[in-house]
Amino acid sequence: MTRLRADAALLTAALLWGVAFVAQRVAEGVVPPLGFVAARFAISALVLAPLAAFETWRAPARFDAKAWRVAIWISLTLFVGSALQQIGLATTTATSGGFLTACYVVLTPIAVWLLTGRLPRSIVAVACVLSTAGAWLLANGGGAAQPMSVGDGLILLSDVAWALGIALTPMFLARRPRPFTLAFLEYAICGALAAGAAAAFEPVRAGDFLAGLVPLLYAGIISGGVAFTMQIVAQGYTPPAEAALILSLESVFAAIAGAILLAERLSMAATAGCALILSSVLLVELGGPLLARLRGGALRPPASAPPTAQPRLRLP
Repeated sequence: MTRLRADAALLTAALLWGVAFVAQRVAEGVVPPLGFVAARFAISALVLAPLAAFETWRAPARFDAKAWRVAIWISLTLFVGSALQQIGLATTTATSGGFLTACYVVLTPIAVWLLTGRLPRSIVAVACVLSTAGAWLLANGGGAAQPMSVGDGLILLSDVAWALGIALTPMFLARRPRPFTLAFLEYAICGALAAGAAAAFEPVRAGDFLAGLVPLLYAGIISGGVAFTMQIVAQGYTPPAEAALILSLESVFAAIAGAILLAERLSMAATAGCALILSSVLLVELGGPLLARLRGGALRPPASAPPTAQPRLRLP
C-alpha cells in the first residue's frame, strides 16, 4: 500500500466513525454503555474472524512474546478508550464531549515521543494545535468553557487510551505485519472485557440489545469491522501523529452526518471549526512536500549517495 492509499483509508475510516457518532447517539438510553461496547466488538470480531484465520494460516511465523505483549496492550487501550468514551458521552454534554474526544490528536505525538523518543515534526505540532482549536469551535462555538464534570474527565482519560493505541499499532506492525489478526485480537479481547464488566455493573436485558440492534450492527460491522480495521492496516504506512490528524476529521464528518440525518444546524463558528480541522490535515499532507520542493536541492543528498533509511519503530 502506498502512503496516499493509506491516507485515503484513514480518511474513509474517519468518515465511517463520524456517521457512527449518530448511531451511538441513537443507542444512548437504549443499550447500557458497557453492554453496547461488548456487543459492538463481539460483532466486529465475528466479521474479522475469517480474514484473521486466513492471515494466520498464511503467516510464515507465529507471534513471539513481544508481539503478544504489544497486541494485548493495544487491546486494553481499545477497551479502556471505548468504555470510558461511551460512559462519558452518557454523563456529559455533547458540546464538551465532542471537543474533549478530539484531544487525542494532541496526545498522540506525546505518546509517540514517550514510547520511542522521537519528537514530531514542527509542521505536525502546528497542525495538532490548529486541529484542537477547530474542534473547540466545532463543539463549543467558541464560547466560554464549562466547569469540568465527571463525564468530561472520563472522556479525557479515554483520549489517553486512544493516543497510546494509535502510537503502539505501528510498533506491532513493524514486527509482525498481520493487521487482520491484530484487529481480531483487539475486538475479541475488548468485547470479552466489556461483557464481563457489563455483567458485573449493568443490568443485562436482551430486549435492550434488540431495541438498539440497528446502531449496534452499524457500530459492529461498519465502524468496527471495516473502519477500525482500515485504520490498523493504514497505520503500517502512515506515521502515528499524521494518522491521528487525518482521523480527527471524524468530528467534521460527525457534524455533517448530524446535520443530514438528525437535522442539526451548524453555526458559523462550527463551520469555521470544520474548516480549521480540514486545513490542519491539508497542512501536513501538502505542506511538507511543498516546503521540500521550495527548499530545492539544499536538502537533497548527492546523486551518488544512497537514500537515508527511515528509522523503524521498535517494540519495547
